[in-house]
Amino acid sequence: MELLVRSLVFLGTLALPGTWAGSHSLRFFLTSVTRPGLGDPRFFAVGYVDDHLFGDFYSDREGQRAEPRVPWSEAMEREEPGYTEDKTVEARRWTQRFRVTLETLRGYFNQSAGGVHTLQRMIGCEVTPELGFRRGFLQFAYDGQDYIALDTETSTWTAASPPAVNTKHEWEADGSAEKEKIYLEGRCVIELKKHLKVGKETLLRTDPPSVRMIRHAAPHGEVTLRCLAQDFYPADISLTWLRDGQELLQDMEFIETRPAGDGTFQKWAAVGVTPGEEGEYTCRVQHEGLPEPLTLRWEPPSSSTWWYIVGGIAAGLLVVIAGLWYWRKKNSGGKGGDYVSAAGNDSAQGSDVSLTAKA
Repeated sequence: MELLVRSLVFLGTLALPGTWAGSHSLRFFLTSVTRPGLGDPRFFAVGYVDDHLFGDFYSDREGQRAEPRVPWSEAMEREEPGYTEDKTVEARRWTQRFRVTLETLRGYFNQSAGGVHTLQRMIGCEVTPELGFRRGFLQFAYDGQDYIALDTETSTWTAASPPAVNTKHEWEADGSAEKEKIYLEGRCVIELKKHLKVGKETLLRTDPPSVRMIRHAAPHGEVTLRCLAQDFYPADISLTWLRDGQELLQDMEFIETRPAGDGTFQKWAAVGVTPGEEGEYTCRVQHEGLPEPLTLRWEPPSSSTWWYIVGGIAAGLLVVIAGLWYWRKKNSGGKGGDYVSAAGNDSAQGSDVSLTAKA
């Protein structure tokens, strides 16, 4: 349930910046939700290095403490003593800040008391493959809509709605933009580098994709070729369709890279083709784990391959039939005649009697 809440509440509302090939990022997502009649708003925070959840905090959790969620958490404590305790103190402080801010925003939006409202904050930084600073990001959302964001290039705040102009003026007056920029370019990068150091076996590994081509023929003759990549890490990958060596920019269908559930990722790209012209199309795959781009072309199964397929199916059917016969015999107490007399069908009886006699 908590994972579902996280996904719906903030991952679907804040526009996450994309990650460059070979780069790494540190992100914190903070969310507070009002609970009319149930006390203070519920607050929770999660921290990610790349796509790995490394820690979380829930205001409803007993003791209100941050909890590490990665194998390298102990190494992180040795690298930075008191790391988890510092995150606990910081999260408790943000719990109170968000409670006050929610009341302020309700006034800015002329909302009456009561009702469910949500405040969200995403902050983080990204480094290059050489671990140099690439960019930072900080943005807020209110009730599922963009509210205000930091422009790190100009050190100014960008208001996404009229009520956010009030917040913009307040934060410009106290110089918060410069303070946040210093954090993003300094302490955020240092913290990310420490995670990459102690968790390098997971975070800095490269698993090349396994790729296969799938041909699907629809009932009305339409043919689709699908290029499927699986088992790769990190998530950044490029799947490109080409026809006679020319890259296709249209008439393609694809899914965004998605987690496979085992620490790796998967992605596919498909293209519609005219039956008989499949050989004109190739799929080019580029990934950090590949020494060079991989190119695949659809090849129809050979006749020997078909014989292997047919033989495999036949062998499988024999195993199923033998297993079914054994199960029947076992459940009839080893007396094949008992099962046959219960069948009530002449042709079925004859078949079972002959099998029993051979046994």
